[in-house]
Amino acid sequence: VQLQASGGGLVQAGGSLRLSCAASGRAFSRFAVGWFRQAPGKEREFVAAISWMGFSTRYSDSVKGRFTISRDNAKSTTYLQMNSLKPEDTAVYYCATKQRVAADADGYDYWGQGTLVTVSS
Repeated sequence: VQLQASGGGLVQAGGSLRLSCAASGRAFSRFAVGWFRQAPGKEREFVAAISWMGFSTRYSDSVKGRFTISRDNAKSTTYLQMNSLKPEDTAVYYCATKQRVAADADGYDYWGQGTLVTVSS
């Protein structure tokens, strides 16, 4: 499975961005997908995850209520809608997947390249 993340950019605090993660490879629709981020000087952290059919989602406390994860299996694409962005959301965002169906916060095997999100104050 190969993943390609896109949609990052520069946005003012309070603004919105939508990240996309396009997948290639077989059986993607059966895999859970997660979004992670890594800010400068910090460790990578879990942001959100979605189960294989999209019925189950999980969010970190820091983004709950502001970010929404969704997927379109027909397009092999997962999205991360980010609203009410804060300067502390600035990071490189990565999508990842694994050969399991549950929306877990860890255990991901396949990673895409990151896309940079910068939120100015």
